[in-house]
Amino acid sequence: MTHEELAQFIEKKMRMSHVYQPVLLITLLENNGRCHESKIAKELLSYDKSQIDYYTTITNNMVGKVLRNHEIVTRDKSTKEYSLTGIDSYSNSEREQLIELCKTRLLAFIEKHGKSVYSHRRKSTGYISGTIRYEVLKRAKFRCELCGISADDKALEVDHILPRNHGGSDEISNFQSLCYSCNSMKRDRDDTDFRGLRDSYSKRNSDCLFCNIEQERIVSNNELAYSIRDGFPVTEHHTLIIPKRHVASYFDLGQAEINAINQLLTDEKQAIEKLDSSVTGFNIGINSGESAGQTVFHCHIHLIPRRDGDVKEPRGGVRHVIPGKGSY
Repeated sequence: MTHEELAQFIEKKMRMSHVYQPVLLITLLENNGRCHESKIAKELLSYDKSQIDYYTTITNNMVGKVLRNHEIVTRDKSTKEYSLTGIDSYSNSEREQLIELCKTRLLAFIEKHGKSVYSHRRKSTGYISGTIRYEVLKRAKFRCELCGISADDKALEVDHILPRNHGGSDEISNFQSLCYSCNSMKRDRDDTDFRGLRDSYSKRNSDCLFCNIEQERIVSNNELAYSIRDGFPVTEHHTLIIPKRHVASYFDLGQAEINAINQLLTDEKQAIEKLDSSVTGFNIGINSGESAGQTVFHCHIHLIPRRDGDVKEPRGGVRHVIPGKGSY
């Protein structure tokens, strides 16, 4: 690649969701175009403030806390500095001896445990492919799905909603994007009975239309939801996205079910656009409760294709559910 071509890529074509691409290029350029991957990784780390935040949390809430409890170190809350108790009384040789003792323990631990030393950083992503990780982060707009913080401000982890050891699947709908703080709190404090959650996904009602839908009507599906064409369509290709679990309200859905529904909404939207080039917009609607017009009390989401000129005045969209309130 010529200088001009690379400059054009950097200025015009490089799409960035983080600092990584320019840092890698800088590292290569500063090292005559060749560099070991470990050195590149160190340079990435030096630019990634979120990793410093992560290990600051580790320092204060884990290792620092233990050593403070043993009165070996202290921490000044105002300056945020750590101090080793009694350090002024140590001679240089005593310091060197203590350093060597620490190094001996450190190397022995690493030799014994190998790569699992840093399993706390790989726990949530060890068996998650890069493709799934990217798609989950993209769906979450590169933000934590619990607290909303951006990947620019704090490291994000992709983890199962329903853990695998409790029956959770590796379908993309069962993954979520969490910052390391929220994911840590989820692991340490969440006392949800996941077995009950897993069992609830198979709940069906023998008298429910959507619990007993004919298989030939199903257009698409995933583990927790499916789609069909509406039996009384408002427009051509009017589609319903329906959770498989018998649940009346959208507000009673679990996050994994919402993910599954959103995935089908996106898939069906794209499929309809390919099927019918006249479609130029969509309405997405949910009737929740009898007063809102719900007649089948199994949650379902309407995906209604719209076309230029299909009504005289489309302005207002879903506001037209109350007559006279659409125009404003």
